[in-house]
Amino acid sequence: MSRDTQLKERWDRLVDILSDQFSQGEDLDLDSIIFLIGVQELGQLHREYKKDEKVNLMHIAICRLLEPYGYYEFDFVDQEGWPHYKVKEQLPPLKAGEQSVLMKEAIVNYFIEKELID
Repeated sequence: MSRDTQLKERWDRLVDILSDQFSQGEDLDLDSIIFLIGVQELGQLHREYKKDEKVNLMHIAICRLLEPYGYYEFDFVDQEGWPHYKVKEQLPPLKAGEQSVLMKEAIVNYFIEKELID
């Protein structure tokens, strides 16, 4: 099985699992899944978030997802419990499709690590 085929199968399975748990019948998109990962990483699951906090949650998720690739490094958790990361290496310029594939791969790897999928 090619790497692309395996990624697509894992991605589709992951979207089904997360959509069943967090959506009312519609498939979650990439941004929604990134948001969920941000909430998971923050650990403050049962609260409302302001618009700027939602953006920050997505940033936390992206940093956490790209940390294994060497782009970010965990730095510290602030007094309010928000994790902070520092840039280790700038992301190379990527086309939109390449960004999407990188994020899907990182998300699949995250949920493999969390043992939600294999």
